[in-house]
Amino acid sequence: MAHIHGEIAIDRPVEEVFDFVSDECNEPRYNPQMLSVEKLSPGPIGSGTQFRVQMKSGAPMLLEFTTFERPVRLGSHTSFSEVTIDGELTFEGRGDSTLMYWDWNITPSGALKILTPFIVWMGRRQETRIWSDLKRCLEE
Repeated sequence: MAHIHGEIAIDRPVEEVFDFVSDECNEPRYNPQMLSVEKLSPGPIGSGTQFRVQMKSGAPMLLEFTTFERPVRLGSHTSFSEVTIDGELTFEGRGDSTLMYWDWNITPSGALKILTPFIVWMGRRQETRIWSDLKRCLEE
C-alpha cells in the first residue's frame, strides 16, 4: 500500500469548497486529466453516492463516497484496473478561507505492485497539481 497526503489553503469559505469538491461532476473543470463524470446514484450527493469517472487514459473508474460530513469530511473509495484508492478530504474553515487536506491509501495489485514507488511519486505530483488547479478555479 502507498500513502499520499498533503494540504492546500483556498481563499473561499469552507462550505463553498466542500460543496464544489463533493460534486464530482465539477472535477473536469480543474482536473485536465478527467474527461467526464457521471453520477450513477439517484437523489442528493451523500455517503454511498457513486460516480463513473473517465480519465484521458485507462478504463472508467468507479468512485463511491464512503463518508459525507458536510462541510468537514469527504471519504471515498475508487477502483479501476488493478488499483484501489481509499481515503478522505478534510476541510477546515479559517475565516473566509479553507485549509483542505488530502489523505489517500493507494493499493496496487497484480503486476502494478512492482510499480508502487513510481505510483507514489506520480500520485504526489498529480494531487498537488489537481488541488492547485482547484484553488485557481475557485479563487478566480
